[in-house]
Amino acid sequence: MKAYTNENIRKITKTGSGSYCVIIPKEMIKELNWKERQKVVIKKSGKEIIIKDWK
Repeated sequence: MKAYTNENIRKITKTGSGSYCVIIPKEMIKELNWKERQKVVIKKSGKEIIIKDWK
């Protein structure tokens, strides 16, 4: 099993519309060069979720 640091542990939050969200650390967003309102693709792979840039 992987060891995780506290800054990598996030809570799942329910929004008012019934969807769920997870806050991604700004350092990761900067590393990926992603911007606010950028479109991404979310894919389920087994018990993992993969988030990729939408092209």
